[in-house]
Amino acid sequence: MNVKHSDGGRLTLEFDDHKLLPLLFGQHDRNLARIEQKLKVSLACFGNTVEITGDTVSTPIARATLEALYRRLEKGKGKDMMDLGTVDAAVSFALNSPDTNDGPDLSKFEDTASNLDTWKRPVAPRSPNQHAYIKALTETELVFGLGPAGTGKTYLAVAMAVSMLKRRRVDRIILSRPAVEAGERLGFLPGDMKDKVDPYLRPLYDALYDMMPGEQVERLLGSGEIEVAPLAFMRGRTLANAFAILDEAQNTTPTQMKMFLTRMGENSRMCVTGDLSQVDLPFGAKSGLRDSLEVLRGVSGVAMTEFTAADVVRHPLVTRIVDAYGKRDGLLINKDGEK
Repeated sequence: MNVKHSDGGRLTLEFDDHKLLPLLFGQHDRNLARIEQKLKVSLACFGNTVEITGDTVSTPIARATLEALYRRLEKGKGKDMMDLGTVDAAVSFALNSPDTNDGPDLSKFEDTASNLDTWKRPVAPRSPNQHAYIKALTETELVFGLGPAGTGKTYLAVAMAVSMLKRRRVDRIILSRPAVEAGERLGFLPGDMKDKVDPYLRPLYDALYDMMPGEQVERLLGSGEIEVAPLAFMRGRTLANAFAILDEAQNTTPTQMKMFLTRMGENSRMCVTGDLSQVDLPFGAKSGLRDSLEVLRGVSGVAMTEFTAADVVRHPLVTRIVDAYGKRDGLLINKDGEK
């Protein structure tokens, strides 16, 4: 792979292995079309070459994106993952990675060692912040994942927990959320305790079923190797040899947050996720997540990853929605975790 010709906002890339090009380009060249759409460039294919036309800013980014995708295929990694999501990830890395003399540095995107192995499929980071988050989850005992909806805070935490359970690095997974309604009053819910709390915990179940066969999820839930429980059930427990995740932590009180964090036992990991722009506590009540950020920032053994709208991996419109609300409300978290 080399640059055959370069002239300002136009350059031609030549690829060595013809067999990899159908995977790189995608069915009906849809991967190239996606890069064109996101980077506002024009891509034209001629045999084993691709001509990139655009401005002097977007052209090097498109080149870096194509080169990184091709190198992943060369390494024999991710052939079953060369979908539009992978292309979006490469573009996100290219737009948010530091520049070098040859364009954006996409070495972290090409680092398949950060992929998380689950029972269904590997889960890979899709932005530099997600890469840093996975690194923190791998190396640190207590990790805070902060940021807007759709940035993968909870999904990647569950993926790390499932990966560690599969490798027997932990014996069980504990998933918890505070049972707080999002701006509604649902009244009394029918059924037993499980029926009453399941609606609050459904997003955690969704992530599990996306990474494990359904029958396996049910079996591990039955055996207690996976436990999904409201935060109120955590008091008095010691969570040893476990990966514990507290989701929607912005809706905890300071007392609840302290209670959860002090459940950590031997050979345990904890991840706390939340979005300080979506607090559903009664007016005037302080968020336990905000309080913990003030108390624990800088404490050894604690890592904090802050996501932005650039890390949103849902529908592209979600990014624009997050940006619009952020501009209106001015909800930018500073170093002290304050509005």
